[in-house]
Order: sequence, then C-alpha cells, then structure tokens
Amino acid sequence: MVGAKPILEIENTYGQSIWMDNLSRDIIESGELKELIDNKGIVGITSNPAIFEKAIAGNKIYDNDIAEGIKAGKSVEEIYEDLVFTDIRNACDIFLPVYEKTNGLDGYVSIEVPPNLAKDTDTTIAEAKRYYKAIGKPNVMIKIPGTPEGLPAVEAVIAEGINVNVTLLFAVDSYINTAWAYISGLEKFAEAGGDISKIASVASFFLSRIDSNIDNRLDAKIAAGGNEAKLKEIKGKIAIANAKIAYQKYKEIYSSDRWQALAAKGASVQRLLWASTSTKNPEYSDVMYVDELVGADTVNTLPPNTIEACADHCDPANRIESNVEQAQDVINALADEDVGINLDEVMDELLEEGIDKFIKPFESLMSSLEDKVKQLATV
Repeated sequence: MVGAKPILEIENTYGQSIWMDNLSRDIIESGELKELIDNKGIVGITSNPAIFEKAIAGNKIYDNDIAEGIKAGKSVEEIYEDLVFTDIRNACDIFLPVYEKTNGLDGYVSIEVPPNLAKDTDTTIAEAKRYYKAIGKPNVMIKIPGTPEGLPAVEAVIAEGINVNVTLLFAVDSYINTAWAYISGLEKFAEAGGDISKIASVASFFLSRIDSNIDNRLDAKIAAGGNEAKLKEIKGKIAIANAKIAYQKYKEIYSSDRWQALAAKGASVQRLLWASTSTKNPEYSDVMYVDELVGADTVNTLPPNTIEACADHCDPANRIESNVEQAQDVINALADEDVGINLDEVMDELLEEGIDKFIKPFESLMSSLEDKVKQLATV
C-alpha cells in the first residue's frame, strides 16, 4: 500500500487498529472509502451528529432521498433516519470484508443514538435496540455516551447482544466504570444463553479536548504571573498521561478472575479507543496523539487530515507503556500549589461540553433538514 507504511506498521507490528472519524455519502459513493481501506489500511469508521451535520447540510447528494421521503409523507425525523441509516448500512457493507477477515475484531461502523438522550437511560436503551435492529448489519456499533445515565444503558444493550461504542470518556474513573458495565452486560447475555464471542465494544477515550481545556487554564495562570516554568512543563502533556493511566487500568481489569471467566467463553476485551486525536495546538506535533499512544489491543480513530499526516510521518513504536510513572507524576502535578487545577472538575466540564457539542449540531442539522424539506416540497 503506497503511502500507508506507518499505518500498516502500527496495525501489523503493534496491534493497534486505525479507524477513521468521518463518514459521508460522498466518500461512500465516490469510492474514496473503499480506497482508504485498500490503500491506507483503515479498518473501521465512526460517525457522530457533528459529522452528519457537515455531511448532510447543504449537500445536494441527499436531495433525491429527501424528496422521496416527502412523497412518502415522512416526518423530518424519519427522513433524517432514512438518510443516516442508508449511509451506515452502505458503509457496513464496504467494511464487511474487513469484519470477516479479522473475525469480528475490526470492520465496524459506529452510529450514535440522539445526543439529547445522554441523560435518559431508558430511552437510550430503547433507541439503541431500535437502531441496531433497523440497520440490521452485524458490524454496526451503537454509540452511547459514557455519562452516569449512559452506563446502565451500555450494560443493558450489551446484555441484548448489541455492539457498543461508549463515547465521551474523559476521566479514568469513567473508563473503569465503562469497562465493568461491559463486563456486567456480557455476564447477563451469557446467563441468558447468548454467544458472547459475537459481541464487540470499544471505550472511546477523548484526548485533545483535555489538553485544550487545561492548556487554556495554564496560560491564564502564566498571564496572571504564576510559576511559568512549572506551568509550561505540563502543557500539552495531560491527555496522553491520562490515557496511559487508563491503559494500565484496562490491563488490571482484563487480567481479573471475573474477566477470565468470560474470556474462557470466547469474549473479546472492550478495547480502549483514542478519540479526539486531531492536534488543536499548532505548536504540537500533528500526530502527537497517534505516536504517543501506539499499543496492543487499542484503536485510534483519526480524522482525514490526521490520517494523511500519519501516513506521511508517523513514527510507530510501542509507547503506550513507556514512562507510565512519569505520566502519574504529570497528573499529580496538577494538584501542586503552583498549578492548582482540579482534574475532576475539568473532566466534568468536558463531559458537559462534549454532550453539548453533539446536541447543537444535531439540532442544527434537524433545522437545516426541515428547511430543505420545505424547499423541496414546493418544487
């Protein structure tokens, strides 16, 4: 594969899967998605409301399907689902050979339940089950936010034998709770006679948003006359340190007796997935969140520009378990008197922001679609 050597090395040598964080009808119909699989080594794809807003709003490629929905008397919500489910099904078909070749390790396409349900457990469960059945593909993953209300839904949906991508994880404790929710769901599915070897899940642990938030706080403290040397020392280092600590927790959980009992029945680990991996600060390497977190049994989901950058100049090495003690030191430094940043407070803020960053584009998309329906209905 020309131009994909670093990505293939990450996957084949170090056991990390590279997925893409982008989906639109354009890349499906143009053949670009298949080309990324064949020539760049991409083995999965994720979507979210922000991605679909960019894909659908103002894009004429969807007009015929919207017009058909209008003729059929469908609501704006039904038309939206038809558009999105069609894209997801077609992407699932394109990735099916990857899914089959990897025995269900990769080849997944993720779709999120409506983001305004992030704090509604029962409706999240109902919608996840409905989405999974309606899409009807073995390699679809339903995305559920890792909120306190979302995690009981994760357990319940896994217990139904449905693949789940738990999204919007920032805090290590949230990740730990996610892993146990997955395990509890598998136990329930197994007790009901289900084949747990057919279930897959990932825990999407966010990165760059953490550094953006904390770096802004550090810059404010520097501007206010704080200890510049100490504050600058931890800039841009918190997200990767946080992820390395999460990976150690992953290893502990999946070496437990409780997990081993499920593994004996054919269960697969819920892999950590590194999300929000485009570097926001131009002073940092544009592949920082790839190079520093290469490691076995993980996934890194990259937006298109980061895929191109990685294919060009990633420097793969097994770094996820390097400098773990220093990672803990970096996290501990936030509590130092000279720094004074409460990491729990940051993580809570990021979770609320993350939900909002999905709700707003979802609402904007529905509004744009409503306008398009009105426009096409008069044609």
